[in-house]
This record gives sequence, structure tokens and C-alpha cells, in this order.
Amino acid sequence: MNLTFPHYIESLLAASWLPQVMTVLAVVVGLNIVASIVLRYVEKLTARTSTVWDEALVRAARSPVTLVLWTVGTAYAIQIVDAHLGLTVPDMVGQVMRSLIIVALAWFLLRLIGQVSRGVLARSEAEGQGIDRTTVDALSKLGRVTVLVVALLVVLQHLGFSVSGVLAFGGIGGIAVGFAAKDMLANFFGGLTIYLDRPFTVGEWIRSPDKQIEGTVEYIGWRHTRVRAFNKNPIYVPNALFTSIVVENPTRMTNRRIKETIGVRYDDIGKVAPIVADVKAMLYAHPEIDTNATIIVNFNQYGPSSLDIMIYTFTRTKEWVRFHEIKQDVLLRIGAIIGSHGAQIAFPTQTLYVASMPDEAGAGSSGAQA
Repeated sequence: MNLTFPHYIESLLAASWLPQVMTVLAVVVGLNIVASIVLRYVEKLTARTSTVWDEALVRAARSPVTLVLWTVGTAYAIQIVDAHLGLTVPDMVGQVMRSLIIVALAWFLLRLIGQVSRGVLARSEAEGQGIDRTTVDALSKLGRVTVLVVALLVVLQHLGFSVSGVLAFGGIGGIAVGFAAKDMLANFFGGLTIYLDRPFTVGEWIRSPDKQIEGTVEYIGWRHTRVRAFNKNPIYVPNALFTSIVVENPTRMTNRRIKETIGVRYDDIGKVAPIVADVKAMLYAHPEIDTNATIIVNFNQYGPSSLDIMIYTFTRTKEWVRFHEIKQDVLLRIGAIIGSHGAQIAFPTQTLYVASMPDEAGAGSSGAQA
């Protein structure tokens, strides 16, 4: 029977199941509003606590709760329509509903992992606890991958697929994929090595004498690591490269070193010994010099134009700007000590000896007699 659009609307409004479906949808809308209000209120309460988990739970639940309510409500509305019209979709609706609930649960866990990791890092920075960002990032990524894999397998099982068959296919296909994507796998395992061995972490300064890599680590991913060079340019390094090069981590130094050679004039050779003694005493008394580390002040060699004194010591600070301030102070004090002994710092000089020629001397004498 052919119906015009107005007649179709009239028959739809006359259907006995429509009020029930509208009621279900209205209840879902109401529950979403109530859930939003409750979660917003609970979030304000959890923001006052000192823990991270409670606030993360509330924030992570917002969108997944909405998905679950609409999934259950829609499935129930379809069942009402099926009871009146005799549709043959209840089994499929049940499978889709369970799959969407699993997806919502996985979505909640993914959001929870992200909220917890961000909350832990923010709390540690605010309190100055210094939690390792690389470890938190690695655990977060590992947790997300686990949730995604488990959720995918469970959804496939609910949809009627054989999980054992999927795993077997994955094992066979993994071999082919491994050959096709060996570089990607090398980078993955290189990133895993960085996460486990932790030769460096996010925020540390690294450099490699083998490659032109130097800067601050900004990001460590599964495929590459981003290093911000000191000229502010980003350097993207494949993780596999770190398994075959030498990486120096200056951030983890215990001290910074002052190593200088200062020369005094050869005319001041008798003053070298007291100068060395006073410089060494100054270093041991300096508040910014680490006296537990090696301190060497010795007359080291006869240079081409100076008597060379080697100064070798370490500062307490590792901070770059502060180190140069201390080094400047040490060098100025050394200059003052040399001056206090009446000596001078040498600079490159040459002495030229000019000898008179015998014939020129004789000719000069004959001319005088004439």
C-alpha cells in the first residue's frame, strides 16, 4: 500500500510503540543531564583532595558514560520497536550493544591512563618531586597499547570471530610484516631500549660524538626521539640509531671542570713557587670549588714564551651560567695573586739578537782615521 508523506506521519504517530520509544529517549536525555551535573559536582570535590586518581576517574568517565547511556537506551528502544513490528534484529542489536559497551569501557581506561599520567606529572612539577617523565610516558603508552589490544580481541569475540584464528593469522602475518617493516621494528625496539635502560630522559641535554646531535630531549616516542638543538631547531632521531652510537649525557655530570693553563714571564721564575702555593690555597678556600674533587695547581712546563702553570679543579654547581660566573671569579683571583707577587702574565714575545758584521766594523774604523 502506497502512502503519501502526511499519511505516513499520521500512521507513525498512531503507532502504539512511539510513546514508549520517545519515553526511553527522554529518559536517556534526562540521565545524561543528571550524570553531567553529578560528575561536574564530584569533580569539584575531588579537585580539593591531594590524590590524583579520584579526579582522573571523574574526568575520564564523562564521555564514556554518555556513550553507555545512549547505547543502552537505543538498544532498548529498538527492542520496543521489534516487539511491535516483528523485526529480526534483536541478536544483532545485542552484539552491537555489548561491543559498544566494551568500546566505552576501553575509552574510559584510555582516558583514565592519560588523565593519571598528566596529573602525576603536573603534581610532581608543582611539588618539586622530580618524577621521571620518560618512565611515566612509557608506562602510559604500554597501558594504552594493552587496553587497545584486549578491547579489540574482546569485541571480535563478541562479533562472532574466532580469537584463536585471529591470533594465528596475526602470528603468520607478523612474519611478513616483520620483513616489510624491519626499520619500524628496529625503531620500536630502540625506543623500548631507551625506556628500559634510560640513558637519557625528557628534559636532559645529550650529545653524540659520532653524529651531529646535541640538544635537549623533548619527546621520546616509539619511532623517533625529538631533540631540540641549542639553535632551537628540532632534530628527529630514529630510535634505532641510539643502539649503535655513543651518547653523552652532560646533564648527569656531578661537577663542571675548570682546566686552564696560565703563563708567567721567564723573568718571574723565582716567583712561580709562591704563586702556585697561593693559587692552590685560594682554590681550597673558595666556597664554590668542590674540595672533595681533584685540585691540581702545578708549574707544568717551559713554554715558548712563558712558564706555564696548570690549574685543574671542579665547581660545585652544574648550572651553565653559574659555572661561568665562578670561572670568571677564579681567573680574576689568579690574576690578582700573580700581580701581588710582582709578576706578570706572559704573552707571546720574540727576542731578536742582531750581530755586527766584521767588515762593516773595520770600514768604520778606517773612515774615522782618515
